[in-house]
Formats: sequence, structure tokens, C-alpha cells
Amino acid sequence: MREVFQQELAEVQERLVDIAGHVVVSISTAVQAFGESNVQLAEQVIASDPLIDDKAAALDELAIDIIARQSPVARDLRIVVSALRISASLERMGDLARHIAMLARYRFPMQVVPESLQPTFAEMGRHDIEVATLLRELLETQDLSIAERIEAADEHVDRLHRQVFAQVLGTAWEGAAHATVDATLASRYHERFADHAVGIARKVKYLATGDWVGSEPHEHDLEPVQPEA
Repeated sequence: MREVFQQELAEVQERLVDIAGHVVVSISTAVQAFGESNVQLAEQVIASDPLIDDKAAALDELAIDIIARQSPVARDLRIVVSALRISASLERMGDLARHIAMLARYRFPMQVVPESLQPTFAEMGRHDIEVATLLRELLETQDLSIAERIEAADEHVDRLHRQVFAQVLGTAWEGAAHATVDATLASRYHERFADHAVGIARKVKYLATGDWVGSEPHEHDLEPVQPEA
């Protein structure tokens, strides 16, 4: 029975890695669609999101079944429960990639954000792709040094998120109302995507070390940025 249980735990990990791989593809495609105003790529992201949802739901069913049949305790129970929470975060990351793609589709053939903000969003997108790629590697290898790299990349996304808000709130901002809303939403989607990755990384670190440092960074934990004069 113990051997079967270990095989089931290994399957849980494999499924998490698989879902994370789909998230990498989704955010990579969404970032490209956003930057290029490419409606075909945006449609690909939107169409593929239900697959991530289905895979997350199937993993949740497996985890619940393991709990019901195996009655795990101590660290084994934490692993299964953490898998449920990680699955939910990965599913949400897929949703956020879809939101970014939907903005690109909605504003097509125009760019979602003004030219002045495009370099900022391009950099933010690169960091989100990096975060997703590192997260998949972390779930596969359990290499905790990768978790530190995820948090470092998230700090860059947070900084860029603050820059966007500072710019749209500054007196020099001349964007129309819809441009302000689009930039604010897009920045928030990018920022939350990276935050979910940090939350997963911290759960993995907790399982390995038993040292809990909190779930996710929250927006109110970030230092405020004053609007440009």
C-alpha cells in the first residue's frame, strides 16, 4: 500500500508539472499577442484556457481521492493539501494569461496600451514568462534555489507595476479613459500572475523546510509610488 501511495504522490507532482507547462505556453502566447496586437494568438490563449481548468479539476479529484483512500497524515497530508492549493493557483495563472489575451483581442487592431507604456509592458511580460518557466522547473526538480529566483523576478514585476500606476496617475498622462483602464487592468494581471507564482514557490519551500514565510505578497505590502509631478 505504501508503494502505491508513493506512486500516487509522484503522479500528483507530474500533473502539477504538466499544468505548469501549459501555463508557460499560455502566458508566453498571451504576452506575444499583447505586444503585437495579434488576435490569432490571443484566440489561441483563450481557447486553450479550458484545458488548464480541466487538468486542474482532474488533479483536484485525484488529490481528494488520495485523501479519502489513503488517509495521509503529517507531511504526506501537507503534500496532498498543498497540491490542491498549487493547482488552484496554476489555474488562476492560466486565467490571468487569458485576461491579458482578451485585452489584446478586444482592442484589436489597436495596441492595448499607448506607445509610451509599451516598453514597460514588454519587460513585465518577459518577467512573467521567466517566472512561469522557473515555476515549472521548481515543481519538477524541487530545487529551492529556483524559488529565490522566482521571488527576485516578482520584485521586478512589482516595480514595473508601480511605474505603470505612477505614469497613468501623473499629470503628464494624456491617455483617454479607456487607455487608463486598459493599462491599469493589464498591469494588475501581469502583477498578480507573478504573485501567484511566488505563492506556489513559498508552498514548495515550506514542504521542503517546514519554514512558513507567508502565502503571497499582497498589493498593500508594496511601497506606494508618488505620481509624477
